[in-house]
Amino acid sequence: MGLLSRNAPTSERLGLSKTPLLAALAIVEFLGPCRFSHFDAYGLPVGKPVPLPVVQVGATALDQTEQTIDMCRAMLSESPAESAYGLDIGKTVVQFKSGKPGSIKPKATAGRTNEGNRPSFCLMDECHHWVGSTGGPEFFQTLKRNIEKTAKAGSRWVSTTNAYNPNEDSVAQIIHESEMVAQGHWLYDCLEGSIALDDLRDEAKVRAALIEAYGDASWADIDGLTRTILYDRTTPDSTYLRFYFNAIAESSDGWMSKTEWDACLDEDDPILPGDLIAVGFDGSIRGDSTALCGVRLRDAKVFILGLWERPEKAPDDWEVDVLAVEAAVAQAFKAYRVAWMYADPPYWQENIGRWALEHGEDTVYEFWTNKPTRMAAATERFRTAAMVGDLKHDGDYRLTRHVLNAVTREVPQGILITKDSPRSKRKIDAAVAAIIGMEARADAIADGRLNQRRSRVVGF
Repeated sequence: MGLLSRNAPTSERLGLSKTPLLAALAIVEFLGPCRFSHFDAYGLPVGKPVPLPVVQVGATALDQTEQTIDMCRAMLSESPAESAYGLDIGKTVVQFKSGKPGSIKPKATAGRTNEGNRPSFCLMDECHHWVGSTGGPEFFQTLKRNIEKTAKAGSRWVSTTNAYNPNEDSVAQIIHESEMVAQGHWLYDCLEGSIALDDLRDEAKVRAALIEAYGDASWADIDGLTRTILYDRTTPDSTYLRFYFNAIAESSDGWMSKTEWDACLDEDDPILPGDLIAVGFDGSIRGDSTALCGVRLRDAKVFILGLWERPEKAPDDWEVDVLAVEAAVAQAFKAYRVAWMYADPPYWQENIGRWALEHGEDTVYEFWTNKPTRMAAATERFRTAAMVGDLKHDGDYRLTRHVLNAVTREVPQGILITKDSPRSKRKIDAAVAAIIGMEARADAIADGRLNQRRSRVVGF
């Protein structure tokens, strides 16, 4: 477990019990002399309390704040501090009976209602769970902005996390990879067990890495943990790495790792108007996203031509802007030489038929992604191309997000990609469009269209 912080140099390790530590910090920030006042006659720093102590316990859902709030209540109830400071210790809020301003209270994602608050201290616990589908990154930015407005007065924040999944773009990952950490402006303090994935069957290495990760947490059952890791195959190895050794690791069912996808990045040869391309289209109307991807024929460079995603807090009757999709398809055929287009028909059969009439029935074809035999083969070819360096992309964060969101599902015909759950907001439609775009490229090349010449208009 690592600690991410601003002006709070605290070291953490597995088994240290994050919640009691956070609760203690919250109480110190609420009542204690935690801000610098002056140096005494001996040259030692003297602290002073925060004049208006507003301590917020942040989470993406209120029930996730209960542990920390309950720990604060347990530490303060019937303690000398309760009477000395005249505390009103409620179920969810700790404040002063006198009505004096100041409190310890939970704060959860609630859109723009959090904007403009002025906390003196903010706790952000388990930030590896603060992902896009829960509104975590946006919530983090709001809390951070609120703190920064009064940073000169000493306001600060602290965040704890387990090792994050680098495919999820969680707040923990955002902080860890930020320049603020790289430049030393934010402290990132983490103790990891040194072990490779291939060594998880080596008892001596497992034991040594566990001892390293748990440090002086003498109550940790190293023997039991070692036995579990060596023989319990019901848990993915990636889970062991993250939660037992505090090592950053991707989910074992992720289709593509960030490292693998980043290796395909090519920024030196941009897509240009007039390039010969294939196109893949995966459409929806309400629930999922609609994606239009291009793939350049000569080098299999994938790029997004259009992506329509349901906005956060969209009304229940939100639908994809069909006219915008139509315009993007028309623009693709206008700006590039489209050799082949595959489009997934559900909800869009009439549109696809019209595109075939407009741009040629020998150019626009249906590609049913719900046919597992064909789709599994296409998915395997796409991944293989990425692994051997035969595929490129331009670094578009939207395509990257959809590719890394995809998880695998095994069917008798092979491996398909899917969302991590049916109701997940982590969409994968751009990845699907890219896959069928790669199939369109392959079929265009097989049909001899790679040698298609540019048309010229010659005037006399």
